[in-house]
Amino acid sequence: MIRILAPLTLAFCTLYALTPHSYAQSAKVGDKMVMVSEADKDMNAAMQNARATLDDFLKLAANPPAGAAEFKLKVMFTDKNGSEHFWVTPFEHKNGKFSGVLANDPQIVTSVVAGENYPFTKDQITDWGYKKNGKQIGSYTVCVMFKTMPKELVARYRKDYGFDCQNPLPTQK
Repeated sequence: MIRILAPLTLAFCTLYALTPHSYAQSAKVGDKMVMVSEADKDMNAAMQNARATLDDFLKLAANPPAGAAEFKLKVMFTDKNGSEHFWVTPFEHKNGKFSGVLANDPQIVTSVVAGENYPFTKDQITDWGYKKNGKQIGSYTVCVMFKTMPKELVARYRKDYGFDCQNPLPTQK
């Protein structure tokens, strides 16, 4: 089921609601947060695809090619209130350990604060993305949210932020 929740700012994150039957995919665009079923096959496939290609992305982020920038990870944090997925940028990956700056304001999880640096594990990562020559690469979960967003808004994000949603694998070409 899709539900509109609260006003938000420009950025992308994913929120998991407190119920076991749904989660919210928050495209922090305009003033809408969309609830998506936990069983949403497209969203689950997007997270699976992001995790399957994560190692290649991390190698690329460690040695970025010309024109590549704005590397980010989507990371799930959990506390007594539930689980919430945030974009983390910049991030650091050293000796198998991760840390990074939370880029979104929490809506459910109260144990983290936007703009602060937090450690996390590889298992908490649910998406990744970066820009190459003005084109968004990755951001699989964002592309799934486009299916439920107004066409005009999707067109703006495709134009302004370079989303084409072909979900290409990272490449050094």
